[in-house]
Amino acid sequence: MLKAFDECLLLAKLAEPELDRLGSAGCSAATVRREVALTEPDNDNSGSNARVAMALPSDFQPCTSSMPLPEETIQQLTPAALAYLGDAVYELYVRHWYLLPPKRLQSYHSQVVSQVRAERQAEHLRSLIPLLTDVELDLVKRGRNAVTGHPKRVDPATYQQATSLETLIGYLHLTNPQRLAQLLAQLELDTPI
Repeated sequence: MLKAFDECLLLAKLAEPELDRLGSAGCSAATVRREVALTEPDNDNSGSNARVAMALPSDFQPCTSSMPLPEETIQQLTPAALAYLGDAVYELYVRHWYLLPPKRLQSYHSQVVSQVRAERQAEHLRSLIPLLTDVELDLVKRGRNAVTGHPKRVDPATYQQATSLETLIGYLHLTNPQRLAQLLAQLELDTPI
């Protein structure tokens, strides 16, 4: 249970006894350090807790399956299937980004929705294009070409770009989580309020 807690980044403010329990239960030192950073009080009222919250997403480690898929299985997945997974991973990342400082659920929801909209995802894709490898660019094209429809409120080109980003995220989540974390850290998300 603690491994799933660690992998999915369900962060909470923990008391010192809880941190000791985590460490003695075999959680990684990085997990314990993250938890300690979250529980340190803001003694000088300088907003250091907010700074910690904004630094955490660069450490984002996507959830990993206990049984990784073989490469030939991943290659059989359609761009739509990768986009389906990528949508979930991207939203988890954004939710993690806005987790701190604590706020009301409606505020969480408003901030997350503003970032997971197709228009914002298309902006993120355009900002990442110069950083992508040839293989990643090819995957983006596959994701763009796989789109068959779009919501009425979004123009087709924007929806294609958003789906392309989700396809890339889904693929990297399965094949190269470290590269995914590098790219996600490059996204310019709005500062949590």
